[in-house]
Amino acid sequence: MSIRQITIIGTGLIGGSLGLALRKHKFKGKIIGSDRPEVLRRAKRSCAIDTGVADSLQACDNSDVVVLATPVGTIIELIERLGPHLGNKVLLTDVGSTKSEIATCAAKVFGDKANKNFLAGHPMAGKENSGIESAHPDLFRGAVWFITPMGGQTFRSGVAQEYVSLLKKIGAKIAALDPEVHDQLCAWISHVPQMISTALAASLVDEYGEDAPLLESGGRALREMTRIAASPYSMWRDIALTNKKSIAEALLKLEQRLAHIRENLDTRELEEEFSRAHRLRSPTVQTSSKLRSS
Repeated sequence: MSIRQITIIGTGLIGGSLGLALRKHKFKGKIIGSDRPEVLRRAKRSCAIDTGVADSLQACDNSDVVVLATPVGTIIELIERLGPHLGNKVLLTDVGSTKSEIATCAAKVFGDKANKNFLAGHPMAGKENSGIESAHPDLFRGAVWFITPMGGQTFRSGVAQEYVSLLKKIGAKIAALDPEVHDQLCAWISHVPQMISTALAASLVDEYGEDAPLLESGGRALREMTRIAASPYSMWRDIALTNKKSIAEALLKLEQRLAHIRENLDTRELEEEFSRAHRLRSPTVQTSSKLRSS
């Protein structure tokens, strides 16, 4: 295997979990982390990385793969900062929750070399708690890891193929789709659920106060509906900014659906809504012209 060293910039929940997963599944190369010094100390203590280097550019020295595991806005900044200085044989990749603006940035920075030097990705895994303390080696097991290749790009050869093979080895299910399709899909399956949870939790605080024993009396349904409301704003701010159009369109459709339900609480239309909802099957990874398993 030609991948002898991987740099992970951002050793929090996702980056730290990636390091732990690689180690658990016997990656024999070296793992370099780049983050704040105190975070790097914790990441090294947990064995998520071998060495910590605070300066992100220096952390990339001699690495075959560089993974950007930071909020989306910082990923874009890092592509602009690191891209011009990485060697032609280095693969730069990311774990950002939105892809269109990241892909656009990479195309601008790398030009006609973008298809070789950059591979956009997004693991559909996470927790409501952030930080290296929440990292776990099995975080990606059974989770979909979206790859969003740019026009004409393939990840079936070279370093990209080896990197994707590592992702499969740690238990991720690889699925490929276009960046724009990814953002529209994730608005529905990830971003809107977060906004619903946030809105519900905030409304409950307004209605009953932050210390009311709501979760205990509400049972599992309420706990599950509000669990991800604890997710950090610092991450979701960038997601909202870089996928505003798709999220806004999805929220508008949902608002219209909720208004229809509100207006028909005492009619048979409510039964129709329940019947339509029951048609939704348990989520599975599907293969189509837009979503391709790999």
